[in-house]
Amino acid sequence: MDSPDRGPAGEAALRRLVFIELPPAFAMDLGGFKTDPSIPLPVETGPGAPEGAFDPAALSAEAIVAGMLRLLAWRPDHEQAAYYRAFVLAVRPGIMVELSQAGISKAQAKEWEIAEEIFRALAGLFPQAPEPLLDLAIISEDRAEAYLASGREALAEEMDERAFEAYKRLLALEPPFPPAFFNAAFFFMRRRNFERATSLFKTYVEISDDPAKKAKAEEILERLGRQGYLDNLFKEAYDFIRLGEEEKGLERARTFVERHPAVWNGHFLVGWALRRLGRWEEGRAAFERALELGAEGVDALNELSICLLELGRLPEARRSLERALRLEPENVKVIVNLGAVALRQGRPGEAEGFFRTALELDPEDADAARWLERASSAGD
Repeated sequence: MDSPDRGPAGEAALRRLVFIELPPAFAMDLGGFKTDPSIPLPVETGPGAPEGAFDPAALSAEAIVAGMLRLLAWRPDHEQAAYYRAFVLAVRPGIMVELSQAGISKAQAKEWEIAEEIFRALAGLFPQAPEPLLDLAIISEDRAEAYLASGREALAEEMDERAFEAYKRLLALEPPFPPAFFNAAFFFMRRRNFERATSLFKTYVEISDDPAKKAKAEEILERLGRQGYLDNLFKEAYDFIRLGEEEKGLERARTFVERHPAVWNGHFLVGWALRRLGRWEEGRAAFERALELGAEGVDALNELSICLLELGRLPEARRSLERALRLEPENVKVIVNLGAVALRQGRPGEAEGFFRTALELDPEDADAARWLERASSAGD
């Protein structure tokens, strides 16, 4: 396995390790694995300990295993990595299941950094196993969606890039790992690269032995073709709008709508470009048409609410957001926008409640923090 991009988190984790040497008398046999006292052992320094300091009284098998796992997480190419892998597996033979469950639990609790380090440790411990790498891709996607929901697009892009790199490695494995193709196809769908998603779904159908997921992939392939997603105009329009060239994106989106008038996603792209251009009334009409044609998810409802808010149609904006919140009760962007509507309606106390809820869900959401300060000032 290649050494991962450690970044600040990895470098900080490695600084908490020290290497110790044990006397020859400590050589032992661990179920067929013979320890080698001449190889230094990575151990974690205690909480609050000075960098590079280690209290020998804290030495234990768990401290050694923890140190080895941290090293394998961030330095899987270490010169003694093979020895550390064998050591950990001798001491904790069931660690794959144990750590996988712990990582999933942390990811579900949105303790992203801990979950990421756990999956990195598994990937370093089992370099030939694709499952930990897939877990890393999935957690990066989850983080990207969470950041996008709170309006932190730069962080979302960074997480998507991590997922992309993980999928590139997974898709190059031999023999092919079918779950990677299935999950990567959804990743590219979210990125609006429907041509790549189609290719991956087709490959998945050919190599998978999971009847339920194969049926799902075939259903999506049929829908992608029927709804015009494979028309290259759609991707061009999406990319232009995303990159800030709204006029070019709008032109292509409208051409797409002419070709596929009954497909909701074309009307959504038209509305998205118009909203970013500040053409609120035209954007409102486009989003409402997208919803009439069956637009999926909260994006159309949230975008519609922005146009309605700017048009001064506050009750309608609120109803649109409330409908979106029923679909995704923890969508931070929707909750913040509900607070903005409440503030515009002269309800600073209610607005504060929305902004505080958003910050409970995502303490780092800058928009929620700014709006909360504004609402607090309005309520004084």
